[in-house]
Amino acid sequence: MTEPASSPDTSTQAPHVITQLLQKLGIHHEAQLDSTELPAAQRLQAILLDDAVGALLVLYSQDQLLDLARLTELTGRHLTVIKAERLERMLDKHALKVLPGIPALTSSPCLYDERILQQQVLYIESGQPGVLLKVSTESFKALLSKASAARFGEPVENIRLNLNRPDDDRAEITQAVQAFTARRIQQRLEETIEIPPLAKTAKQLMKLRVNPDASVNDITSVVETDPALAAQVISWAASPYYAAPSKIRSVEDAIVRVLGFDLVINLALGLAMDKSLSLPKDSPQRSTPYWQQAIYTAAVIDGLTQALPRAHRPEAGLTYLAGLLHNFGYLVLAHVFPPHFSLICRHLEANPHLHHNYIEQHLLGITREQIGAWLMRHWDMPEEIVAALRFQQDPDYDGEYALFPNMTCLAIRLLNNHGIGSGPQGEIPQSLYDNLGISREKALEAVSRVLHAETALRELASQFQLGH
Repeated sequence: MTEPASSPDTSTQAPHVITQLLQKLGIHHEAQLDSTELPAAQRLQAILLDDAVGALLVLYSQDQLLDLARLTELTGRHLTVIKAERLERMLDKHALKVLPGIPALTSSPCLYDERILQQQVLYIESGQPGVLLKVSTESFKALLSKASAARFGEPVENIRLNLNRPDDDRAEITQAVQAFTARRIQQRLEETIEIPPLAKTAKQLMKLRVNPDASVNDITSVVETDPALAAQVISWAASPYYAAPSKIRSVEDAIVRVLGFDLVINLALGLAMDKSLSLPKDSPQRSTPYWQQAIYTAAVIDGLTQALPRAHRPEAGLTYLAGLLHNFGYLVLAHVFPPHFSLICRHLEANPHLHHNYIEQHLLGITREQIGAWLMRHWDMPEEIVAALRFQQDPDYDGEYALFPNMTCLAIRLLNNHGIGSGPQGEIPQSLYDNLGISREKALEAVSRVLHAETALRELASQFQLGH
């Protein structure tokens, strides 16, 4: 079972309105608790899309990626996921929390991928999170009498992710960029992408990071040359999350009395690097804001680091920086592929059952992990950070510096299971805990401490969001 976001209703009772509707339609069904062991091919995904013409209910199986471009070819319509507020109003009318894949529930036309009928049994959202309806496909066909059939999903098994072939990254990124720009002439990747140079403050901080003789005065003088950065470091130290004993008046005060040298230098470095690229104006609906996700992940990783056996505990500041920068590739994708980035956002909305790397691989041929790690290496960041960004989606990674991507992967998935970040909830492999030498209980304690400080962290994130 997944680690739930909160104490779930363990009752297998489906909402009354759904039970009543299916009985009225003569559809035999069984309610049961959700389980990660159910085949994705039998799990029905329901998405409500719309455009100027109106709404369309789309049904497909969770072993498929919904390709909006194919839907446009099929329907001649440019459909996107309906606004979250509108969906919530519709569900509230029936006292539901999630959208069931039952065409009769909405007044919208329905389009389904015909391959769902190849299964003997389908599992459908009941409207109550964690409770599914088991329906025979023969029975379900009766619900599709007025629906249209087509083939529009891309089988997930056909999307070949590059989780552990970093030697191929440069060629794949170059190919994706050239396909996007329609250039025929081979160019150096750095010239093709036109990434902005690393900010001066970040360069100075990186030199301090590797200087064993660096002092509090050194970092204070660097941070204070960037007034916005200095204000953010002071805000961080003064936040309720750290409960400073008295008012923080300066950067030096923040370092000496509250945060410490290592945390400040890595926090400042993460902030300075992210300012090299702008936050995208577009984002998927219901997504966690960039800075909120970064700070939550860094805080969870900090807790996980403290929970590791002392003999295997890495430099805390460096693991914190890995968490702060883990989603940096998201900013790079938005910078390099601006029109495609909006397309990625719309597909993330339409495929909530999939991790973002499947969608990016399908649309671009690369993922944010690949391009983010490439840029980290181009900017001469520590190899531990490069590995953390590059292999964070691979829970089985056991290469060099594996501790950093393993810890990042665990933090991301723990937060996903609480509805924070970008990714579906799911079971975390026991092997990931074992490889880190941390118990499941200790990991859950670490994320619980962060969630208990949610108000303070969210306030802090909002300050960074404004200052970006």
